Amino acid sequence: MRERSRVDYPALSWVLARPARLIAFGFGSGLIRPASGTWGTLAAWIIWLLLPAMSAPLTGALLAVAFLYGCWACGRAGRELGVHDHVGMVWDEMVAFWLVLWLTPAGWLAQSVAFVLFRFFDIVKPPPIKAFDARLQGGLGVMWDDILAAVYALLVMAAAVRMGVLG
Repeated sequence: MRERSRVDYPALSWVLARPARLIAFGFGSGLIRPASGTWGTLAAWIIWLLLPAMSAPLTGALLAVAFLYGCWACGRAGRELGVHDHVGMVWDEMVAFWLVLWLTPAGWLAQSVAFVLFRFFDIVKPPPIKAFDARLQGGLGVMWDDILAAVYALLVMAAAVRMGVLG
């Protein structure tokens, strides 16, 4: 598994200097320590709650654009930092968690469970997430393992809904 920088965080002024950096660092939420990924996921949840309701096709299209832009932005910010997947780059968590929220039943309980599940799978990285995390490079590598963590969380959520635990 590739190393993530846990020591050297860029200054807020560096993050704010370019749009790609601002996006990669989750509008600055990735600079919060410790547990930058959790803070980025929480920021994503807050943003989601503030957004107006959108049609499924529009939401899907926006998520696809956010993913593609994230591949570019995280790749560029990583190159500028000299760290492929800096721990402060949290756009990957944000986009992946938006995917989870989009497909999760409405309500605080379901969304809270989804948050915990997503963070669990993103941190633990069960197979094949860990293999993709180790092998994929560039912005796609930064983004893809979080999408897989989102898929794991969604599978557990779907099972819970099917069993009547969540509705």
